[in-house]
Amino acid sequence: MALQQLEHADDHMQECIDNCLEAAQVCEWCADECAGEGEGMARCLRLCRDVADIASLHARFMARNSGYHGELGELCADLCDECAEECEQHDTEHCQACAEILPKCAESCREMASA
Repeated sequence: MALQQLEHADDHMQECIDNCLEAAQVCEWCADECAGEGEGMARCLRLCRDVADIASLHARFMARNSGYHGELGELCADLCDECAEECEQHDTEHCQACAEILPKCAESCREMASA
């Protein structure tokens, strides 16, 4: 991490922030690639865009120690799970990358939501 560890962020929160940012990045890539692959990828594209937005928002909420990051973490975890299931159905490199990365994000978001 380029920045010094946030004072309020323990190791679990910092890991979740990192996982959310990684999920947002891979989902932006996947959505961009899916956009050029036709209507059959519309659901994947939409889910990836949703995850990218919610995961980056969740990371920002944790970074500023928002009291609402737990609720947002639940939503992020659910979206990551749904998007990973969708991406697993497609045999493209970008979808497979999402399917690999998103479960880790979902797990850490659930841990933060229950903390």
